Amino acid sequence: MTQPFTLPHFYMPYPARLNPHLDRARVHARAWAREMGMLEGSGIWEQADLDAHDYALLCAYTHPDCDGPALSLITDWYVWVFFFDDHFLETFKRTRDRVGGKAYLDRLPLFMPMAGGAPVPAPANPVEAGLADLWARTVPAMSRAWRERFALSTENLLNESLWELSNMGEGRIANPVEYIEMRRKVGGAPWSAGLVEYATAEVPARVARSRPLRVLMETFADAVHLRNDLFSYQREVEDEGELSNGVLVLETFFGCTTQEAADAVNDILTARLHQFEHTAFTEVPALVAEQGLTPRELATVAAYTKGLQDWQSGGHEWHLRSSRYMNEGALATTPLGGPKGLGTATADVPALLTAVGAERLRRYAHTPFKRVGPLREPDLALPYRLTLNPHLPGARHRAAAWSERMGLLGEGVWDEGRLAAYDLTLCAAGIHPDATEDELDLSSAWLVWGTYGDDYYPLVFGPSRDLPAARLCTERLLACMPLDAGAAAPPPANALERGLVDLWLRTTVSMDTEARRTVRASVDVMLQGWLWELSNQAQHRIPDPVDYIEMRRATFGSQLTMNLCRLGHGPAVPPEVYRTGPVRSLENSAVDYACLLNDIFSYRKEIEYAGEIHNALLVVENFFGCDTDRAHTIVADLMAQRMRQFQHVVAHEFPVLYEDFELSDEARAALDGYVAQLQDWMAGIRHWHRNCRRYSEPELARRRMAPPVPALPLHGAQRALPGVPPGSAKTPASMPVAWPTSMR
Repeated sequence: MTQPFTLPHFYMPYPARLNPHLDRARVHARAWAREMGMLEGSGIWEQADLDAHDYALLCAYTHPDCDGPALSLITDWYVWVFFFDDHFLETFKRTRDRVGGKAYLDRLPLFMPMAGGAPVPAPANPVEAGLADLWARTVPAMSRAWRERFALSTENLLNESLWELSNMGEGRIANPVEYIEMRRKVGGAPWSAGLVEYATAEVPARVARSRPLRVLMETFADAVHLRNDLFSYQREVEDEGELSNGVLVLETFFGCTTQEAADAVNDILTARLHQFEHTAFTEVPALVAEQGLTPRELATVAAYTKGLQDWQSGGHEWHLRSSRYMNEGALATTPLGGPKGLGTATADVPALLTAVGAERLRRYAHTPFKRVGPLREPDLALPYRLTLNPHLPGARHRAAAWSERMGLLGEGVWDEGRLAAYDLTLCAAGIHPDATEDELDLSSAWLVWGTYGDDYYPLVFGPSRDLPAARLCTERLLACMPLDAGAAAPPPANALERGLVDLWLRTTVSMDTEARRTVRASVDVMLQGWLWELSNQAQHRIPDPVDYIEMRRATFGSQLTMNLCRLGHGPAVPPEVYRTGPVRSLENSAVDYACLLNDIFSYRKEIEYAGEIHNALLVVENFFGCDTDRAHTIVADLMAQRMRQFQHVVAHEFPVLYEDFELSDEARAALDGYVAQLQDWMAGIRHWHRNCRRYSEPELARRRMAPPVPALPLHGAQRALPGVPPGSAKTPASMPVAWPTSMR
């Protein structure tokens, strides 16, 4: 069969190595698969299939340094996961049997008990038998924290197969952002990262969920999956009718040829590997210093990082050889005079270095304060009607008075003119149309504080590249949010701290400790996002598209918005519902729509007047090497796709979710209300962008003439608040939701 495209040059700077225990693992895998019932008689595989796929070779490449027993166990895990994939395909995907597929998947977590030796049900098929055996053999060597992480990644891998099955039934191809997110779960690379820990070293629990370790895992996952998409396109798309393939996703989104889409997938794959390296060399060392990791803990993080790196090179080598994939001629592409031997089969060094060097250089070569001129608003019809809160006029005056009392207008970042031009109360009135006066005032204050903070960090810490001072500022802001309801925050040293102390008291007055912890963690995510921006600014480094989209949600304050809204639902909605793919998809599509809208409106302000690098249009320009008009079209198209995804989730995925969880009428009403709140949120944000003066020509010109803002003191006497003792403002306990967001 003719291959649908020519495989691109792959960026793979690390040579693959082969574990010496390969033959032992092959013999063991055959015997184990037969014992579990996966071979003759299963209707899925014969021994010839297992031998041709050669999963022992995959594991010997991807785990080159572990001992024989560990390699055999890891190989068994991969035999199991690939058998599951083929078994689910033949049993449920080909027949489009979603009901049967869900029942099948619902049983599998029962075979992964947290307590060692706990009883499990009698296996009903080879997948259950294999999982029960593997879990019992694996978990005694690992901590409970690892078991929880690995069980979650295994459940994600299994359960998101329903997402693929649903898309196949609807004939629906995902948009690029949705695809990257869902592929991480269904593609299994986070699960593979858990086995890397088993083979190398378990990462310390206290940093396992930190951004650097999370980014290492996610970039590893994205690179593994995108590489697999290139090699498996022919089998998945042309033979199996799969719609979950990155080449097909980009082919559909851009309306381009299959070859062009394959080349674009490889560009994203390369960018993800560059992000992995950047994180390993810059963010991980900073994490080690900040957390004070011991030499032993540092060694485990280093071993884990190297294990992920080995997996990349080994996985690539296996794809070149396995009969499972499209790789005709791939082993014969070494140019004359090029390197020979294991791990160098596709190395065209001059071409590879030229392309990679140009991409790396472009990311650091942006000229700040480039004149860009006005940008047209995208012609996007929002299908949701705007309603403005009737308390808007009075709320404007109260927001101005609150800003003055907190000192936000007296430290050189903002003044009364800017506050009036930004008119953030207009935004609050659109996103919270049914709020009472007190609720609208609180929502307005959060918007004012979040936008002020988003302006404050780059103005105060950006020019000096003073990241230690920014981290100290962040630590003090976190201290302004004590978890104990009876504890007092430290005396605020500046307006940013003073405003947060006031907002914390008003927002959490009726919350229990767990709810307060959730809100505090959400604010922390936003603050860490601001630090991430400062770090990139100091390096003059434009982020790659995937990292940008995901971190933009953090800098926008979206997690704080969502968590406050969820807390307002009370106990009617089970917590596990919020962790499902449909709910996360609904939230992320709404947030991305708003973030990208903000980036279009703020493009000139950020690029021409502020010298910023964190804007989706600039990220797209830089990544694709295109002009602003083309970048604008791509971003607008992505906005439209995210809106369609939001509507698709509401119309098709939520009804199934309600049935899957057998939700009560109260829970269904709460989630229907959540949908309406997100619709109001998007409508209000769009209306605000069109009607505020934050991005107008006169306001931008005034910004250019403003003097630089000096670093503000972090310690000192507390300023007296005229007429209002600190923390005296209270909000009724029935207050449902505030909508904190920072506007660029």
